[in-house]
Amino acid sequence: MNHQVAKSEVTSSSQKVWAIAVTIVLAILISVAIAYQFQISDPYTKTVLSLSGDPIRGHAIFQMNCAGCHGSRRGTQVGPSLTDVSQRKSRVGLIEQVTSGKTPPMPQFQPSPQAMADLLSYLESL
Repeated sequence: MNHQVAKSEVTSSSQKVWAIAVTIVLAILISVAIAYQFQISDPYTKTVLSLSGDPIRGHAIFQMNCAGCHGSRRGTQVGPSLTDVSQRKSRVGLIEQVTSGKTPPMPQFQPSPQAMADLLSYLESL
């Protein structure tokens, strides 16, 4: 009888731990979804995401504004390589990175929504 009670308590305890873990994971997922939705509700970001970008125009924007730090000239690259950057950051994350200026020495840069859509299109081709 005691063995069955102990086994029942272990099972109950395991179920409680499992329920807590599931609750925590769900809370994290909901928080991430809310944060992502908040970013997309930003009018600038929403507009950029609604536009089709031209990678050729995006390349020209990149050359004028980004290549000085993210270019491929040996020994002069200040910023990280942007090869496959769209696989490391979401479109919303890329917009935030470009426009925020939160990662010095990268300056804050707020291109028009169409120019940002063009730049995104180019970055996705790298």
